[in-house]
Amino acid sequence: MFDDTLKLILALGERSPADGMPKRLAELFHRLSAASTAVEASQIEDVIWDLWMSHDDPDAEDALQQATRAIAARELDEAEAILDGLVALQPDYAEAWNKRATLYFLQRRDPESVADIRRVLALEPRHFGAICGFGQICLRHRDRAAALFAFDAALRLNPHLGSIRAAVQELSDERDGPVQ
Repeated sequence: MFDDTLKLILALGERSPADGMPKRLAELFHRLSAASTAVEASQIEDVIWDLWMSHDDPDAEDALQQATRAIAARELDEAEAILDGLVALQPDYAEAWNKRATLYFLQRRDPESVADIRRVLALEPRHFGAICGFGQICLRHRDRAAALFAFDAALRLNPHLGSIRAAVQELSDERDGPVQ
């Protein structure tokens, strides 16, 4: 279930985002990796997420907002209906796929979540959120090596993910075992 997604993550540096992704993201990712404070990094990350959430079609953007609110309210059937329609109408809207992957993760529908994560990464290879989600699915399936690989890749894109850095440290400590 994980091999195709691991291959996508492995090839991150070789792949470009889809044409529809905002060009401004390249500069923001550069600034994110160079950010010297947590506040600066957080502000840049917020702009990245805002750009991922945005869409040229205001109806699509509104639908994504509705689905996001429905997920937050645990109205998962409503969110799924909105997201299914949205990815059908806007198949190049990476964040719609990411939100549906999140929904599937919450429902423990991991094969479907991973399939949507692959679609996200095909459109936006720098999507550290989707990569972290994949890492969480790997952990749920006790594939610690794949989770560590995914989390390391996410940190290369966004080195300011504190909880992911902690997870990497914990997984590395488990892998290395006690010091003799």
